Amino acid sequence: MKKIKYAMIIGALFVLVTGSLSHFLYGWTGHNTVIGLFTPVNESIWEHMKLLFFPMLLYSLIIIFKFNGEYPCLISSLCFGILTGTLLIPALFYAYTTVWGKNVFLLDIGTFILSILAAFLLSYRFTLLCRLKPYTFLLCIPVGILFVCFLCFTYHPPAVKIFEIPCCLPPL
Repeated sequence: MKKIKYAMIIGALFVLVTGSLSHFLYGWTGHNTVIGLFTPVNESIWEHMKLLFFPMLLYSLIIIFKFNGEYPCLISSLCFGILTGTLLIPALFYAYTTVWGKNVFLLDIGTFILSILAAFLLSYRFTLLCRLKPYTFLLCIPVGILFVCFLCFTYHPPAVKIFEIPCCLPPL
């Protein structure tokens, strides 16, 4: 139990650091098209969801490879965590901007951190409780769909609010 607890803590730190760095990676690479598929290419909420999704997906694959034999519910729990954390980003952003009336940089950072913590805390709890195992396939499907959507909508976003750059934010 201690091993998976520490793995989740390390995972949260990994996602925090890699997600934060990946915010700038597209610009640092001179707007590399391939890098843009996995990192934000603009300041839209949709693109910021990548900050949690891809680092957590990468880390999840690593710890699934390492611990899946010991923790049979790890895959379903991590998929649930990825989905929860990723979807919390727009949910929290739109909730606080509706109340506040504008976006605030520190609240954006807080949203990211809170989403990471929720993702890994839920992943940890459900790994131990093992209640999601029967739904592993059903949880993997939306993770896969979200993966494909990130790739497709990066350079061809639909005309929907989540793909728009919030007011008063400069492009990356």
